[in-house]
Amino acid sequence: MVKQKYLEKAQVLIEALPYIQRFNRKIVVVKYGGSAMLDQTLKENVIKDVVLLKLVGFKPIIVHGGGKEISRWVEKVGMEARFVNGLRVTDKDTMEVAEMVLAKVNQELVTLIQALGVKAVGISGKDGGLLKVEKKMPDGQDIGFVGNIKKVEPKILYDLLEKDFLPVVFPVGYDEDFNTYNINADDAACAIAESVHAEKLAFLTDIEGVYKDKDDPDTLISELRVSEARELISQGYVGGGMIPKLQNCIDAIEEGVSRVHILDGRIPHSLLLEIFTNKGIGTAILRENGEKYSTEEQKEEHR
Repeated sequence: MVKQKYLEKAQVLIEALPYIQRFNRKIVVVKYGGSAMLDQTLKENVIKDVVLLKLVGFKPIIVHGGGKEISRWVEKVGMEARFVNGLRVTDKDTMEVAEMVLAKVNQELVTLIQALGVKAVGISGKDGGLLKVEKKMPDGQDIGFVGNIKKVEPKILYDLLEKDFLPVVFPVGYDEDFNTYNINADDAACAIAESVHAEKLAFLTDIEGVYKDKDDPDTLISELRVSEARELISQGYVGGGMIPKLQNCIDAIEEGVSRVHILDGRIPHSLLLEIFTNKGIGTAILRENGEKYSTEEQKEEHR
């Protein structure tokens, strides 16, 4: 019995080997958010996953949000959180709170990474001119200091990666007049992944992945090509918050990211399971000519 347990561990390592070889020295962007940021055990597991990626030769960059924590602090100081089309209405006072909270979350993540023996640096989109924005006007409405990314200057990220640091980015940028803006973390992760020509972009979310039928969890799709993802959107199979997330995935692929993963951050070590196993546990979106990792048998299981 003990021998079999060790053989199974060895098999897991062997299964991971081709992925380690394939993505060695490649940039991987991890968008970290949702419930996995609130639960301390899940938070530690995510950081362990990213540190392992770094130690086996990947070049990870973390881009994190903090929406739920921002809402908590906005209420704590006696302000009201308001949203338009899922976007936080951000006046000057709210922007000040948001930036402080995101910086606090950022340093907590940096500390966790460094406690595991990996050098990390926390930066905002304002550092090194990383994220330059214009005011976002959803349906023509002014919702304050919410930014739409116009340009990414990735030099600071390349410099940190070259010096063997793990960059941890929080999504705040500035406009041409140097006003500070809050940025949707998904948008920031996509723009950063595109700018550094990342091999992979992984979204840690509060859902398992993309479903053929959004009301049936048994219809999880393991791998999708861009055309198939567009079809799901156009035919109404996906809705709500998944539409902009899936559109972000499509945009990232079209801008040169090789593969995008949507996975459930509430599952311990979901990042490792998705990247290092043949079957994975979330949904991978790939180019039209991208190689599918799943065997025919595994694909059948997801139909």
